[in-house]
Amino acid sequence: MGNKTPRIVVFDIETSNTFDDVGSGNDASKLDISIVAAYDSTTDSYDSYAVEELPRLWNIIEHADVLVGYNSDHFDIPLLNKYYPGDLTLIKSLDLLVEVKQALGRRLRLDTLAEATLGTKKSGHGLEAIQWWKEGKEDLVRKYCVDDVRITKELHDYALKHKELKYKDFGEIKSIKLDTRAWHTLPTDRAAMTHTLPF
Repeated sequence: MGNKTPRIVVFDIETSNTFDDVGSGNDASKLDISIVAAYDSTTDSYDSYAVEELPRLWNIIEHADVLVGYNSDHFDIPLLNKYYPGDLTLIKSLDLLVEVKQALGRRLRLDTLAEATLGTKKSGHGLEAIQWWKEGKEDLVRKYCVDDVRITKELHDYALKHKELKYKDFGEIKSIKLDTRAWHTLPTDRAAMTHTLPF
């Protein structure tokens, strides 16, 4: 990549149903999307997308160098790939949950990291967002999803700067040391796009 600043897209998905609703075990691709939110480092902006608005998101994702999420490898990417006309797995993925688990040996909730590292908390939880969607409160779902992206982006930035994230363990704040050196490095043979866009 030389001195090129990588284009980072941080994203998160809310669904309109649960695993119990679709009887899928833990196969995220069986769920249905309500809202996707994303942060684009090129424009330093956040936006949200309903399913019919996803073509606007594809144009951003197509030009991303790294997709950043939390539990995104297991949940968000397989689900979004169901809607995407190409293959998202061809774009480099940075799943902060995977990084934390590799360093700590166990999984932590996004809220746990946000509270100890950033001094903030999520504005709700996924089941609430599903209920809001069913009640037609789309604006609340969009705000909640963008808030999750904002937290994920701030954790990503904190980790890059400090090489650690923090969590509270029985009332004591502890650090998780992270090796971030490869987070933004890319293979030189990566294709520019995973499919040809119609625009």
